[in-house]
Amino acid sequence: MIDYFALALGHGLMAIALLRLVLRDDLDVDPLLGQLKADTAANRMAKNTAGGNAARRARGHDADAAEPAEDAVEDPRAQAAKRERTSSRAQAAKRERTSSRAQAAKRERISSRAQAAKR
Repeated sequence: MIDYFALALGHGLMAIALLRLVLRDDLDVDPLLGQLKADTAANRMAKNTAGGNAARRARGHDADAAEPAEDAVEDPRAQAAKRERTSSRAQAAKRERTSSRAQAAKRERISSRAQAAKR
């Protein structure tokens, strides 16, 4: 008799817990899924490059609405200098990646990994 009561009590409590989990409203709604659908729809509507850039800027502006944009504070000459520094850094990084010394170092890393894998 006690064994049946213990089994019924345990299984009954598990059934109640399962029902409470299944009937929760927040399990049916994923907030990130709605965000992804909205982003996808915005990207599909922006068929050209300018429209896509505008959509990305709008999303970035909404995320940083509380903080003023850095570009709004700087004058145009400072912005141009910043773009020049950024582009020259990118070009230098590309040259470094494609230099023969970098390629030799990459080959060395690959061969040492291959030797370590053989061991």
